[in-house]
Amino acid sequence: MAGGLMKRGTGGRKYPANAEINVTPMVDVMLVLLVIFMVTAPMLTVGVPVELPKVNAPAIPDDRTPVEISIKRDGTIYVQEKPVSFDNLIPLLMAVTESNQDVRLFVRGDAKLDYGEIMKVMGSITAAGFKKVALVALPAGASAPN
Repeated sequence: MAGGLMKRGTGGRKYPANAEINVTPMVDVMLVLLVIFMVTAPMLTVGVPVELPKVNAPAIPDDRTPVEISIKRDGTIYVQEKPVSFDNLIPLLMAVTESNQDVRLFVRGDAKLDYGEIMKVMGSITAAGFKKVALVALPAGASAPN
């Protein structure tokens, strides 16, 4: 009775088609891809050159005028337009902001200045308790003001 499903030929049998999917090759390929991504993913974050002074970000809107700390290429520090020594920076900021540590501070560092010098100034500002400290950058494609 089941002879209609299986045909017998000369010397061999033919079986009906199997409707199951063999997933073993797919699992093997996925495991190889997983290993490749696990090996290459850490390499993608190392040695990426970045140019910090120019960004594609909109300006942060704020109603109050922020206090600007500028650091020139030679390391001279200015609060607004007044030159100040590194040792007198925090006392002057406390006086200008009237000890309000929620005032927004913008740090403007020269693009050719050593990154460590900018971080030294920012570190001392945040250590003094100021919470809203931001770096200022030019939008991409913009030219520096004169």
